[in-house]
Amino acid sequence: MNGEWTSSSETVDVYDKYSKDVHATISKAGEEEVERAITSAYEAFHNTDFPPYERYKVLHRVSELLQEKKEELAQIITAEAGKPIKQARTEIDRATQTFELSAEEAKRITGEGVPVEAAPGSENRLAFTIRVPVGVVGAISPFNFPVNLVAHKIAPAIAAGNSVVLKPASRTPVSSLKLAELFHEAGLPKGFLNVVVGSGSVVGNQMMQDERVNLYTFTGSAEVGLKLKQNTGLNKLVLELGNNSPVIIDKYADVKKAAETTAQKAFAYAGQVCISVQRMYVHEEVMNEFKEHFIEATKSLVVGNPYDDKTDVGPMISEEEAKRAEEWISEAKEAGATIVHGGTRNGAQFEPTILTDVDQSMKVVCEEIFAPVVTMMTFNDLDRVIDEVNQSNYGLQGGIFTKDLNRAYKAARKVEVGGFMINDASQYRVDLMPYGGVKNSGWGKEGPKYSIEEMTEERLVVMNLE
Repeated sequence: MNGEWTSSSETVDVYDKYSKDVHATISKAGEEEVERAITSAYEAFHNTDFPPYERYKVLHRVSELLQEKKEELAQIITAEAGKPIKQARTEIDRATQTFELSAEEAKRITGEGVPVEAAPGSENRLAFTIRVPVGVVGAISPFNFPVNLVAHKIAPAIAAGNSVVLKPASRTPVSSLKLAELFHEAGLPKGFLNVVVGSGSVVGNQMMQDERVNLYTFTGSAEVGLKLKQNTGLNKLVLELGNNSPVIIDKYADVKKAAETTAQKAFAYAGQVCISVQRMYVHEEVMNEFKEHFIEATKSLVVGNPYDDKTDVGPMISEEEAKRAEEWISEAKEAGATIVHGGTRNGAQFEPTILTDVDQSMKVVCEEIFAPVVTMMTFNDLDRVIDEVNQSNYGLQGGIFTKDLNRAYKAARKVEVGGFMINDASQYRVDLMPYGGVKNSGWGKEGPKYSIEEMTEERLVVMNLE
């Protein structure tokens, strides 16, 4: 807080998700610490000059430091999140890009000319808009990308000239504290980034109730997102919420390629990605061939120790979450679903699981399972399956595999999602693209350029030249 390390009377242990050993012990914020953090951010924003080029320099330097300390940070992600080390390294590479993109965007924040002189009586007036920072940004981040999703919140906020109070996920706070350390090393002015670790019931609620916080950016469940919406008045919100990504495998698809791609992107990081493939709708003419290739591709994935360079699927974030997934599968089986692969759990380690004979009413289909579990359903009519896809309350990203351009474009126009992939799985994301959902998947966009638009306000300036 305010550029200084601060301790508190309470602490929280952060566990290695594979070994179950204590990885770190962190000071836990209470009401006093949250108050100090918000005050620090508020005063920094209002009292410190932080022009765009200085923001660029700080963010650019953070991106360099991320690469210099890549292995250290990747090991931290693997320890506290259980993410396979090769995927953790990829996350650091992506975060490097997120900071670099944000640095560049800090120099590109522009308004536009407004032709008010075209209105009668305004012939001698000149008007234009400028974009100004909103003020204090309250950021609440999830556990599954403890560096890159934090980067997507704090880097654009700082690029836009805002100050930030960040509440990282309590299960993965070490990454955020290391990022704060990098910002300090990069020369960020005091008070522009404050990290408070604690429970949502204390830290989150206090942030929601403080009128000095001007915008909230949150990634997490739809339930918490709704609570934020209901309790933050007229403040601006960027919400990235739940999802149960659909992918359509058309009869004109390259079936083997579709199977290999969806298997990789369904089970990466044990399915704990907001855009992981969860619902697969496979044309009946290619179902048998696709299922065979998909099971084969799933069997080739290496499950186990996340510190091993060969591992594709490590443990889930906790044994409790793995048990929840197990319960959902049991419910589906009782209702008629068939497990064609997987279904076994060992502690927090859950084997990649494929279910068939499912229907839209089962939790494994209609809710977000956030586990290495996919469902497979058949269809024979594209219009009808699009209607089925759209029955979901969620709409973050989806996709279709097909060689028929007309069918691909029809699906892109009609499937109700924020992003739609053609001949790729729903999990495709690069960090410069606009990213956000519809329906219960939230609103607002991430991606540095688009986040900066959310995190600034448009102000009209009119000059009377008479």
